[in-house]
Amino acid sequence: MTASTAPLTTGPRVRIGVLMTALLAACVAFQLNASMLSPVLVTMAKELKTDDAAIGLSQTMFFTAAALFSLFLPRLSDIVGRRKVLVWMLAIMTLGTVLAALAPNVGVLYVARIIQGVSGPVVPLCLLMLRHEISDPKMYGTMMGLVTAVNGGIAGVDALAGGVLASNFGFRSVFWVITAVAAISTVLVAKFAPESKPSAGVKMDWYGVVALMISIASLLIGLNEAGKTSAANWTFVVVSLVISVVAFIAFWTIENRSAEPLVAPRHLKQRSTWALLLTTLLTMTGVFATVNGLVMSFAQNPTAGFDLGADAASLALLTPYAIVGWIVGPFAGRLAPTLGYGNVLRIGLAGSAASIALMAFVGINSLPVLIAATVITGICYAGMVNIMLNGLGVVLSPKDNPGFLPGLNAGAFNLGAGLSFAVLPAVQILGSPAGEGSSQGYVTAMIVGLVITLLALAVSFLIPRPVGAEIAD
Repeated sequence: MTASTAPLTTGPRVRIGVLMTALLAACVAFQLNASMLSPVLVTMAKELKTDDAAIGLSQTMFFTAAALFSLFLPRLSDIVGRRKVLVWMLAIMTLGTVLAALAPNVGVLYVARIIQGVSGPVVPLCLLMLRHEISDPKMYGTMMGLVTAVNGGIAGVDALAGGVLASNFGFRSVFWVITAVAAISTVLVAKFAPESKPSAGVKMDWYGVVALMISIASLLIGLNEAGKTSAANWTFVVVSLVISVVAFIAFWTIENRSAEPLVAPRHLKQRSTWALLLTTLLTMTGVFATVNGLVMSFAQNPTAGFDLGADAASLALLTPYAIVGWIVGPFAGRLAPTLGYGNVLRIGLAGSAASIALMAFVGINSLPVLIAATVITGICYAGMVNIMLNGLGVVLSPKDNPGFLPGLNAGAFNLGAGLSFAVLPAVQILGSPAGEGSSQGYVTAMIVGLVITLLALAVSFLIPRPVGAEIAD
């Protein structure tokens, strides 16, 4: 079953150009919190006198918070105004970034990263605002690809700059740069982005929001604890999962009884919802920490890996990965209306799986091959899969609740990223009986990422075609 989108209007050309500037600034500000920090994690652990696992948990907290806020902020923006909600998200993210720059210990860093997580649904909100202004499928696809390509990195400059700043001025300098970009993006969106309220007058289902957030938060807490494997408190894991199930039952009951639900149960039952969300979750879990965590950690490992510095690892790996994603993204978006969103998605997933296999079985012993495999991942994941998954969240969303599916899909993105950093590094540690000097754990973790990515490819065949967003042959 397919879903249609709300009626669209086409704004003047100059308005689209100004809007694109504001939306790109917002997406860049959000993305820096992930990609710019990837080469900095090792430095953060040293300067805060903790270990890689503790710093990895800060990443998990950021993406967990982003997942939770993504569940309801897009729907809230439909009601009170998309520009208003986006401006507040960026402003709060700026304050959280300041706190992260000043963090004296890892505990304060955790709090700061949670605050930054308010910015979780920036990309879907930007796509909804863009969709409201552009009716031509090809033009929208191109602009969608350009905006969403930011999710793969800012053409490599962010990762390179993060590595250079961390190596020369410490990790705090990275957060100050992000603060400046976030403040500028807040001003641009407030000044230039048009307002839209497609669901003005509708009441927000706050009871449903609370129940759903408790369910997802409990699930994440339980899974993160389980990721500690032998050190996990399994009683705590079971209790967390029970709370998650009970809260979801409460959420389902609330939604069935609400006249204006956050998510209508009939929408959740559609393949356009659950198949897309599951594909997004599996994709992020399999790919995200493989590139941004395992590959970067291995490249900097002095015994098992290639002993690169943070800046050198960023230049060799993350920069080309992001550049090719930035280049391919608009072309993938342009092709989607004619070749098909689902076809482009599956081509990208197959290529991503192949590149991870290349990393695990060959790249682990050869830096040039590892770089080549990372570039392929940039083409297939950052340039194709990421764009299609984000785009499908918008074009498959029902017209009576346009913010619901993009919001849940953004939650799936961030949930998958958090799970990725919780699961794959744990597998890497468990798979290294010889300790830090062994590459065996890295190979095992990459194989797990490969299997999860192949599962995402299989589920993607269940996503229905967005007929209204594609051009008939």
